[in-house]
Amino acid sequence: MTSRQVICGTQHEVLPPIYNMNASKKISVVIFDCDGVMFDSRQANINFYNHLLGLFDLPPMPEEAISYVHMHTGDESVRYIFRGTPYVEEAQAYRLNMDYSPFIKDMIIEPDLKELLTWLAPAFGLAVATNRSNTIGDVLEYHGLGEFFDIVVSSLDVSRPKPDPEAIYTILNFFGISTDQSLYVGDSQVDYETARAARVPFVSYKNDVLKTPWKIKNLLEVKEILKKLESDGTLS
Repeated sequence: MTSRQVICGTQHEVLPPIYNMNASKKISVVIFDCDGVMFDSRQANINFYNHLLGLFDLPPMPEEAISYVHMHTGDESVRYIFRGTPYVEEAQAYRLNMDYSPFIKDMIIEPDLKELLTWLAPAFGLAVATNRSNTIGDVLEYHGLGEFFDIVVSSLDVSRPKPDPEAIYTILNFFGISTDQSLYVGDSQVDYETARAARVPFVSYKNDVLKTPWKIKNLLEVKEILKKLESDGTLS
């Protein structure tokens, strides 16, 4: 694959690909979560949602809210941090129309991500499955990553965001592959539950709690996992 283009999914009924637990097919597609995997976006999320709260003279997010917005959609996050106030719908409308670009600079690209994507691009299909909404395209372009991905599925491209497996199914159907031909790299419980629901192999990035045999601290370790799969065709 030499020419890449971001192609967003569209909302429609997506049937799950065939799952064969005993298949030994090679991995042909690598799927990435965005926040916490491709970017350290903690500070960007804090700044964005605290800005939104400040517009309505509400106090900044407590720690549990910061953890929540890291994993959930913008819609879910606003409903959570504005719960108990009369501003939920007004805040939602503002979020969808505001300029997110001032906060993109606060997103720190993960070490070795570009090196990994450059290594993967000639041989693997690449995708993003994220609970971000209308901001993901600008984030990828700002950091020079848009050209790497064949398909980007955001929360706006599905009727049921993660942890529902619809985003993963959309990606697998786009490539025309079965569940055991992909690898999903995530960092959160939501990502883990998504992979488990879709029945795709899951790599946990910087999270030792998630129940998967693949736990990595550096993104370049994905290369070693794929090389192992190439050599023995197993995930254990």
